[in-house]
Amino acid sequence: MTQIARRHQALLCVLAVVLGAFGAGIARALIAAISFCTNLFYFQTISFHDAKASDHHLGLLGISVPVLGGLIVGVMARYGSAAIRGHGIPEAMEKILLDESRIPARIMFLKPISSAIAIGTGGPFGAEGPIIATGGAIGSWLGQLFPMTPFERKVLLSCGAAAGMTAIFGTPLAAVLLAIELLLFEYRAQSFIPVALAAVTASTLRSALWTNEPFFPMGPIAVATLTNLPVYLLSGVLFGVLSIFITKAVYWIEDQFEHLPLHWMWWPAIGGLAVGVIGWINPLTLGVGYSNIQSGLDGTVTTGVALGLVFWKFASWSIALSSGTSGGTLAPLMTLGSLSGAAVGIFLQNYFPSLGVDVHVLALLGMAAVFAGCSRALLASVVFALEGTRQPAGLVPLLGTCAISYLISHWFMKNTIMTEKIARRGVRVPHEYVAHH
Repeated sequence: MTQIARRHQALLCVLAVVLGAFGAGIARALIAAISFCTNLFYFQTISFHDAKASDHHLGLLGISVPVLGGLIVGVMARYGSAAIRGHGIPEAMEKILLDESRIPARIMFLKPISSAIAIGTGGPFGAEGPIIATGGAIGSWLGQLFPMTPFERKVLLSCGAAAGMTAIFGTPLAAVLLAIELLLFEYRAQSFIPVALAAVTASTLRSALWTNEPFFPMGPIAVATLTNLPVYLLSGVLFGVLSIFITKAVYWIEDQFEHLPLHWMWWPAIGGLAVGVIGWINPLTLGVGYSNIQSGLDGTVTTGVALGLVFWKFASWSIALSSGTSGGTLAPLMTLGSLSGAAVGIFLQNYFPSLGVDVHVLALLGMAAVFAGCSRALLASVVFALEGTRQPAGLVPLLGTCAISYLISHWFMKNTIMTEKIARRGVRVPHEYVAHH
């Protein structure tokens, strides 16, 4: 490596640490903004304290809140930037592949604000997609301030994304792996070391300033046995099929929006109407819903409640996401997976107790395997479940179940929930790790 190359690498590492700190701060600010919007729109109070939209007492009037949020996001997308629409990760991937990792600076402000409004008004999304997009925008902006190559800007974009995810969930290794599998498309020291430094910085600040507790606390789980491990592995087939259905359904609904005789600016309000009606039927579908994932992991739901919430959450999230509003996919996918796994586990425990399956383990497997099947970020899915719950005994069933879910998805679905949208625009997405020079 030449002296100039070493200097560039050192600068990247320094900027990665800066991005780690920025990412942590922005992530916490987004969480506070979501709480602010939830309190404002559902409880008419000015507060940054954590609040659940499902606890509101507006009755039928609550249906109008997601519609209002959709209208605001639609206007912001129309007159601010259309880039705020969607998951966040596919848009970042497109900028990497087509635009040399250049993201307009205004996305740093518009994406988190629009996401806070969308989620705070009941949108059934997670904060991770928007924070990954926001962190990526900050990284891209830094990469444009300094004389950087497209490769270096890509690395900085990935640093910001990993820092944001780490600050939310406290999963630094999973964040690095997600960046490698979905953004970097390569594995070499020049790219992943700065990303690792950004994630470490964000994780350290999270532990020092906020909490060091696992995001999804669980009681200890037992090591898989020869009796129940085959059941756990076979569940990967179920979760793989579910992943295919989810992905296909989301894009089928998105296609239906394309046929509406209305400008896309109004689509988020239509999606908001669906969110409001479904939220009136089942309030637990409103908002981020991390508590729903926790309920599945805790095994505190019945089969009927779990399946009902899976149905309504999927309906609400898929319609809202397809309408082009601003929100993430990771938390909803994990909600669907966790509750589906819990439902299967309860059924097997009740009717086939000799198999010795653990409801908590199947919920954990579902949480990770559905995301693995939908995104094909295999290693990130496994490690996220391990870091997010701190259950090392889950490693073997997690790795096997996620691998099988990935395989089913790979066999029967060409693109993923992250790549289908940009593949339709003619963007070729790499599927193998390669080194870019």
